[in-house]
Amino acid sequence: MKKSIGILLVISIFGCSEKAKKGKVAHTRDNRPNVVYILADDLGYGDLGSFGQEEIKTPRLDKMAEDGMVFTDHYAGNTVCAPSRASLMTGLHQGHAPIRGNRNNVLMEGTFTMARLFKHAGYNTALIGKWGLGDLGSTGTPDQQGFDYYYGYLSQLLAHNYYPDYLIKNGDSIKLTNEVVKQTKGYAKGKGQAATVKNEYSHSLLVEDALSWIKNNKGNPFFLYLPLTIPHANNEGTLTAPHGMEVPDLGRYSKRDWPEAEKAKAAMISLLDKDVGRILDLLQTLGLDKNTLVVFTSDNGPHKEGGIDPDFFDSNGPLKGTKRDLYEGGIRVPFIAQWKGKIDPGKKSELPTAFWDMVPTFAEILDTDLKVDTDGISFLPTLLGSSDTQKREGYLYWEFGEGNHDAQAVREGKWKLIYRYRINSWELYDLSMDLGESENVIEDNPEIAKRLKAYMAKAHVPHEDYPLE
Repeated sequence: MKKSIGILLVISIFGCSEKAKKGKVAHTRDNRPNVVYILADDLGYGDLGSFGQEEIKTPRLDKMAEDGMVFTDHYAGNTVCAPSRASLMTGLHQGHAPIRGNRNNVLMEGTFTMARLFKHAGYNTALIGKWGLGDLGSTGTPDQQGFDYYYGYLSQLLAHNYYPDYLIKNGDSIKLTNEVVKQTKGYAKGKGQAATVKNEYSHSLLVEDALSWIKNNKGNPFFLYLPLTIPHANNEGTLTAPHGMEVPDLGRYSKRDWPEAEKAKAAMISLLDKDVGRILDLLQTLGLDKNTLVVFTSDNGPHKEGGIDPDFFDSNGPLKGTKRDLYEGGIRVPFIAQWKGKIDPGKKSELPTAFWDMVPTFAEILDTDLKVDTDGISFLPTLLGSSDTQKREGYLYWEFGEGNHDAQAVREGKWKLIYRYRINSWELYDLSMDLGESENVIEDNPEIAKRLKAYMAKAHVPHEDYPLE
C-alpha cells in the first residue's frame, strides 16, 4: 500500500474580501441574500441542455443558465452520495473529511457545517430531501448539525425508494399511503425497499414542502438546502418493476422508441427541471428573486444502475467515466448560479471549483467573522463579475476507497493525476488538450507527475473506516 503523509488544512478567517469590495457589489449584513442550494442526485454533466444534452428537455434549467452563470469546471466532493455531501457540508476535501464513503456515514457531534454558518449569521435553515449523514438516534441528524427544520429521508439507502411508507419530519415519522416490501437479496440485503402500492411520489412531496417552507419564511433571511433524489435509481425497485427508474408519468417521452428505463430517466430529469422552475417562479411571485442566490448542481456523475446505460443519452458529455470513478465523468458536475441583479446573465466561468468552496463562498456573502477550517476558496469575485482578479491557487483533491474503485486524484491547473490502487496505475492527463482523459502523458512529464504525487501524499490523512489499498 502506498504511504501518504501530511495534511492540507487552510485556516480561513472570513469577512468581505478586498476583491469583492472592489467588484461591482460590496456585501454587508444589510443586503445579504437568501440562499437556495438545489442538489440533484446522480445527474450527469451532460444531462442538461445547457451542458450539451439534445434529447432530454430541460427548458427551465437552461433558462436559469441564461439568466445566471454556468461553471464548466465545477466538481462534486466525491463520486458517490454521502462523502460528496459531507465535503459540501463541512468545506473539507476527501483527504481529511469526516465521511469518505457510503458506510459509517454519520457526522459527529460538534462538526462544523454549512448550516451552522448560516445559523451563526441569523438565518432560518432547512433541509428538505435526502440527508444521508446521520439517521435517527445518531449525532448526525440535521437538527444537531445546524438545521431548524428538516423533512425527507435521513437514510440514503431508503431514499432509493421513491414510494416509501414514511418520511421523517423533525424527528417524527410521517406515515404515507404507499406499501413497501424489504429487499431480500443483493446490495445492502434487508435494508432497501421496494413499493408494491404506489400512491405518493416522494420527490413531489419534497418539492411541495419546499415551496411551503419558502412561503412561511419569506419574511426572514433563509437558507434552504434542497437535496432532491432525482434521477437516482432504485435497484431494490426491480423486485416489483422491470427497472429501477421510478417516475409517475413518462410524459412527453412515453411514445419514444427508447428502452423503458431510459424513458423513465428522461421523464425524471424533465420533472426535476419543471420543479426547479416552480421554485424560481415562487421566488419571483414573492418578490424574493432579486434577493435570493439559487444554486443548482449534482452530487456526482451519472449512474449505470436501474437498467440505465449512461451512454444512451451521453450523460457524461465529453467526459470519461461515471459514478464511482475519479475520472472527470464521475466528479465533474453541472453548476448553475442565479442571483438577479448581482450575477450578470449569460456568463460562463472555467474557474475550477468544488463542493468544499461553497462554505467559504457563502461565508464571504454573509460577511461573517466566524473562524472555521476549510480547504476551499471563496469564488464570490467570479460570481460578481471580477473573474479577472481571481485565480485558483493550489490544487483540488479526491479519494475513494470502496469496493474495487480505490483511487486518488488531484488537479492543479490543466493537469490531472489519478492513482488506481487495484491495478497500480498512475495516469496523468492534460485536461486542456484531453478533456476525455484518453492519453496518459505521465512518461512525458515526470516532473509534473512528481509534484502532483507530492500533493496527493500531503492531502491524504488515513481514515480507519475508509482505507486505500
